[in-house]
Formats: sequence, C-alpha cells, structure tokens
Amino acid sequence: MTAIDSPDALLREAATLRRAGRVPEAISAYERLLQRWPDLPDSWYNLARLQRQAGRFDAALASYQEALDRGVAKPEEVHLNRGVIYANHLRQDDAAERELAAALRLNPNYVPALLNRGNLHEDRGEREAALVLYERILVLDPGYHEALARYANLKTITSPNDPLVARLRQAIALPSAMAADKASLSFALGKVLDGCGAYDQAFEAYVAANRHSRESAGPRALYDRKAQERFIDQVIQVFSANSVVAPARPNPPIFICGMFRSGSTLVEQVLASHPRVTAGGELDLLPTFVRSDLAPFPASIANVAPKKLEQLAALYRETLAKMFPHADLVTDKRPDNFLYIGLIKRLFPNAKIVHTTRDALDNCLSVFFLHLDQGMPYALDLMDTGHYYRQYRRLMTHWKSLFGDDIFDFDYDAFVREPKPAVEKLLTFCGLDWNENCLSFHRTPATVKTASVWQVREPLYRRSSGRWRNYEPRLAALQAYLADL
Repeated sequence: MTAIDSPDALLREAATLRRAGRVPEAISAYERLLQRWPDLPDSWYNLARLQRQAGRFDAALASYQEALDRGVAKPEEVHLNRGVIYANHLRQDDAAERELAAALRLNPNYVPALLNRGNLHEDRGEREAALVLYERILVLDPGYHEALARYANLKTITSPNDPLVARLRQAIALPSAMAADKASLSFALGKVLDGCGAYDQAFEAYVAANRHSRESAGPRALYDRKAQERFIDQVIQVFSANSVVAPARPNPPIFICGMFRSGSTLVEQVLASHPRVTAGGELDLLPTFVRSDLAPFPASIANVAPKKLEQLAALYRETLAKMFPHADLVTDKRPDNFLYIGLIKRLFPNAKIVHTTRDALDNCLSVFFLHLDQGMPYALDLMDTGHYYRQYRRLMTHWKSLFGDDIFDFDYDAFVREPKPAVEKLLTFCGLDWNENCLSFHRTPATVKTASVWQVREPLYRRSSGRWRNYEPRLAALQAYLADL
C-alpha cells in the first residue's frame, strides 16, 4: 500500500496539530482525513472534541454521531459528551437528559454520566433526585470527592458535630486527595459550617478552600492588581465618550451585570417570571467576541469598522434565535459583562442594562466563599476581592456618566426589604407591564446554572443581607479598605 492509499500520514498530522493546540488546523486535517477514510470512529471522536473546543457545537454533535454510528469504543463517553453540549452550550436540557440516559443504559455504573445527571437535576431544582444520584456514586466509589462535595452542598446540617462534617474533614485529610479535590471539599465544608452557625470554623474552611484552589491552578491563579488598574484605565480611555452611531435594533437582549454574587440570578429569575421574558443565563457571547474577534480589547475598539460591529450584533442575535427560537425578550446574565458595557452600547445602542448591587462587604465575602473558576483569581484572597470591587465601582461610575439613562441599579438589599416597589421599577425600566408572577419568582421552572440555583427557588429571605456581621472580627482590614463605599 502506498502512502497515498493509507491514512497514516494524515492521522499523524492531525494528531500532532491536536496535541499542539492548533485547533483550526487540526480540524481541517481531520476533515481531510475523514473525507477520504470515513470509517475511523476514533478520528470522528477527536474531530468532535476539537469542534466543541472551537464553539462549533452542531458540527461536534454530528461528528460524535458519526463516531457512534461507526462503532467507537466506549460509546457511553460519546453520549456523555453530547449531553454536556446540549446542557451547557445549547440549553436543550431534554436532549441532554436523553443522552445521559443513553450513556447509563450502556453502562449503568458510569460515574461521569451519573454526576452530570445529578448536576442537571440541580439545575432544574430537583434536590432529592440529585441527592439520590450522588449517594449512588458514593456507594460505587466512596473516594469520589466531587460527588461528596456536591452531596454536602445539598444537605441541610444543623450541628458542626454532624457525621457529614467529620466525613468531609476526613476526606480533606487523605494523602490521596489532590489540591482540586481539597478545594471542592473545603468549600462544601465551609458552606455546611456556615449553615449551622459555626462561623469561625466556616471561615477557616473557606480560607483553606481558596488556598487549595490556588494550589491546584498554579501561576494563573495570581491576581495582578496593577494590571487590573491598567485595564480599567484603558477601558475608560477608549470609551471616553458616548459615541454610539449605529441604529437602534428591535428587541435587544436585557443585559444583567455587576459583581458576581450581587443578585444577578435573582433578578433574572424575577424577569423570567414575566411571560415575555426568557432566561438566557450566563452567555459567553460577549467574552468570546472580546477574546477572538476584538482582540486585543479594548485597544481594538479605536479602529474597529462599523461593519464589523454590525456583523457581531447580527451573530449575537442569530445565536440567541437559535438557542431560544420562540423567545420574545432574552436576558444575558453574565455578571462580568459590566466590563463591556461600552461594547454593548456599540452593538445594541438601545440596550437596557440592569446593574445589580449589594452591600460591599456582603458581596466580597460571598465571592470569597464561592468556588469560582481560577480564571477569576481575585476571588482567592479577600483583599484582592476588595481591590477588584473598587475597580468595578470605578468603571461603573464611568459607564453611568455615559449611559446613565440606560443603566438601572437594582439594589439587592432594598429588594429583600420591600420587594414590590423594586420589581415595579425593574419592569418599568425594561419596558414590561406589571405581572404578579414576578413576585413569585421561586415558582418559575426555568433551569438555573449558577451557584444561586437553590436561593432563587425559595421564597424571598433576608438572611444573606448583612451576612458579613457573622464574620465581622475577620473583616477589619476589608471593612477599612471599603469604608468610603
């Protein structure tokens, strides 16, 4: 057999490009390979993974299906990957459920599928169903730390002497536990101890959790305060005036942004209780534009062509239409879109922006207590969180000077004290008629994919407002640093 009649050379080329992280070139190589030799299930699988990495989700689903049709080994893994695409990227939870069920029919003890199915139950607010699956995983694999952490996060514990607290501590102390495992377990331990009022122990658990999280991530988990200040300076300089010149576009998304843990999920759930509004969740569209089409941001904005912005706005709307084909108004609730309000107004000049706010100490403490991705390294240190918070406030002051009429401050603390007036103002700002369902947001069946999944499924409560007082002895430095805010 000659080289031209063998796939070996193209296989090596595609694999080399994939290992080097050269995603577009690797995709092209696999496509050329499979066009000529289509009966290579492992190559279809590798192509699908690359297409998913590139954000080509429909193509990835099709390639995964080719892998299944051609007899790929471990088909349960392929069904799992298809399920993740449906759940996380296309927001088609029923399709995700079918894929996970297919994986478990093939292998009833396939732990990754059980874990993802449990997570899907959590997103839907189905606590007991999720607990059953996590318990099953822990029977199959008692040392599966992520399942134990998720199980603990769903349990209500009333005493620090509960056996679950001891079980978490024992798991953290195991020599076999990796730093990432210890981080998940320690965040869960902090939540459990906070829930039963053992605040000193809870704070120590959260300090350890953030330390383990930093260790698991390595150098990328270092927050550079000076670099953040320079970035905010740049954004303010580039967007120094309200230079919106594009025409208004019909029914732009409702953007909800602010600090993480400032009430954005709650606001989205309130709006999603209105018959005209569909919850879009934390969409990655704007950050993707910034990373790829508009890099380096914000410097690129100075020379970006109006045609380019028009194309990005059209792509944004097409993506939403595909994800939510029957929606009237869609929310984009990615909190850190506050960084891109100037860009939002270039893409959608008539966009309304709901800015969620909360007591500064409560907000920073809640961020520190949350297991955020280490790509947000400011969350790993309480004073770094305070610094990031000050820079966020500085930028929001600038945006309000430019677009004040189109930015609505939604005060979480005022809302929990007196809900109806806050909701009335919110709906009026968004151009929506009053609807009584918006006061019963906890009954809305929308899927929620954030850390606030359980809070927004309860009737309104005040225990998170003023929560910092439980930890006041630990917050003297942060309190002094944020005193003027």
